[in-house]
Amino acid sequence: MYVPFENLPGESRIWIYQSNRKFSDAEFSEIETDLQSFLNEWAAHGTSLESSYLLKYNRFVIIAVNQEVQAATGCSIDSSVEFIQGLEKKYNVDLLDKMNVTFKQGDHIAYKPLIDFKKMVKDKSVTENTVVFNNLVNNIEEFNESWEVPALDSWHSRFF
Repeated sequence: MYVPFENLPGESRIWIYQSNRKFSDAEFSEIETDLQSFLNEWAAHGTSLESSYLLKYNRFVIIAVNQEVQAATGCSIDSSVEFIQGLEKKYNVDLLDKMNVTFKQGDHIAYKPLIDFKKMVKDKSVTENTVVFNNLVNNIEEFNESWEVPALDSWHSRFF
């Protein structure tokens, strides 16, 4: 069952999917409609999941579930991954490759393979103060505090 994102508690589990390209506004509008339909039907062992989503920067799809009401289980998580794979096919994008880094360069959102990001660090094209997206956060509270942070405050700090 879909609920507004701001109504979910901070402990709600989240999954962040970053796209290898920016979605158009029309694509993001379609994705929003598809997400609401999916989340309205999303269930674990026949019990509806209280869930929501955020779409950020025309690049990130974020799904959240209130685990206090009903925990997401293996099968329900599998169905959400199948949904994401459907988006990948429909829009010819990569949302599941975790070996890439997304970061800000001025007003631009850059997406690079991890190996290229490491080279940019070595070349000083990015610094410890570069704002990165820490997609390893686990819940809404961590998302609010630690998703969009300087590289120094994220797992990215190991490269400096």
